[in-house]
Amino acid sequence: MVANGDAPARGSAAAAASLRRRRTTSSGTGGGGASTMLQFYTDEAAGRKMSPNSVLIMSIGFIAVVALLHVFGKLYRTST
Repeated sequence: MVANGDAPARGSAAAAASLRRRRTTSSGTGGGGASTMLQFYTDEAAGRKMSPNSVLIMSIGFIAVVALLHVFGKLYRTST
């Protein structure tokens, strides 16, 4: 990459070197997504650390609250 953040000119030697670097650092065909998915479960990942079970419980709880609010809204609706 160029110092100001722009990509090198297309067809230049720098662009070819950049493409070559990207191809050699990938894990090959078909397996590129596994290494990035595993990054979410490591200590180096940025952000809040939560287990998948707690995310599942919180999302089911949110769905239940919304469903209850919907039912209460239907039951206690004032007809005008």
